[in-house]
Amino acid sequence: MLESLGSLVVTPWIYVIVGVSVLLDVFLPVLPSGVLVIAAATAAAGTRRAADAVGAASVDPDVPDILALMLCAATASCLGDLVAYRLAWRGGDRLDRAIARSRRLTRAQARLGGALMRGGGTLVLIARFAPAGRSVVSLGAGAMHRKAAEFLPWSALAGFAWAGYSVGLGYFGGQWLGATWLATAVSAVALFAAGAGAAYALRRPRPAATAGPSAT
Repeated sequence: MLESLGSLVVTPWIYVIVGVSVLLDVFLPVLPSGVLVIAAATAAAGTRRAADAVGAASVDPDVPDILALMLCAATASCLGDLVAYRLAWRGGDRLDRAIARSRRLTRAQARLGGALMRGGGTLVLIARFAPAGRSVVSLGAGAMHRKAAEFLPWSALAGFAWAGYSVGLGYFGGQWLGATWLATAVSAVALFAAGAGAAYALRRPRPAATAGPSAT
């Protein structure tokens, strides 16, 4: 349980692996992209902490850089959202069939679709943390032909918020418990807790707006 993560995530390809995983999980929500980001950040923080503790002059150059890892995850998130948005914009029956084949996407669409239509940009941000919420938002915005100016800025903000939170969890876990599976597991629980909270916030009924005075 406490063995080092370095042999798995300390690789020059880690940015490519993280980027591809985050980009594709808008279509395949089962991909553990969040856990992968956390594991890479944990390995980076824990390895550098261990090197500092023994006074090492240098760190393996393949150890991920925290800032670069966050930018990689955020950029891949935005690109994945954009691809899904454009495909849904041009889609139709094929998109509906693709969503119907995924039980998870179908459930998420039923639970979140109405809330996302009512809530606007803020819910785009919240949904990035909810299970399959990113998929529903990106595909839904495209299918409803929402303007790019209404969707993409919120998508970018959501991507950077999610990436910053995930990398931050991994960083503090690595600083606390070192580059171990235990640190990754603790941080992943915090990520899943945020996802559960976001899903609850999206499903919670919104109070009806108070009607204003009638126009004369």
